[in-house]
Amino acid sequence: MLTANRLEKIMELEQELRSEYQQQLDDKQAAIDAALAEKADLQATIDKQLETIKELTAKATVNERTEQHNRELENRSEKQQAEIAELKKRVKTLQRDLAAVREENKTLTQYDPARMKKTLDASKKKLAEKQRDNESLQKALKESRKEQAALERKVAELEARAAESVEAESAEGKEAETADQAA
Repeated sequence: MLTANRLEKIMELEQELRSEYQQQLDDKQAAIDAALAEKADLQATIDKQLETIKELTAKATVNERTEQHNRELENRSEKQQAEIAELKKRVKTLQRDLAAVREENKTLTQYDPARMKKTLDASKKKLAEKQRDNESLQKALKESRKEQAALERKVAELEARAAESVEAESAEGKEAETADQAA
């Protein structure tokens, strides 16, 4: 019986302790549940921010590649423009030389026909050679102009794409800020 009495006293003591500390236990359990819920919310926020960072990093990489490509195209375009300017100078020089050779040829034909005939033939060969050079330069100039026009169109397209990318990024940034503020 002593054991039964002790068991009853222990049960009564347990009930008293429960009634005394149950509210505190419930409060602590609620605080723990709230902290776990807050931790889950924070983890979700961190995951969302990590995803956003990954997306922005990918977009930044694409923008860097586009900018690098634009710089390369711009450098290439500048080189071609310099080359075209050089070709224009050369064409003008050749045209002046051609005019001088024609004038010289005209003067030479007025004098000793036998001796001048040989000189004339040589001058004609030089002239033909210069004309071929001039024609090839003209062709190169036309091709360079076409290529430059194509490059300028590409640069304009790339600038338009870059502007669209920037607008899209700013719109996404605003959406992300709105979503962050809402969270």
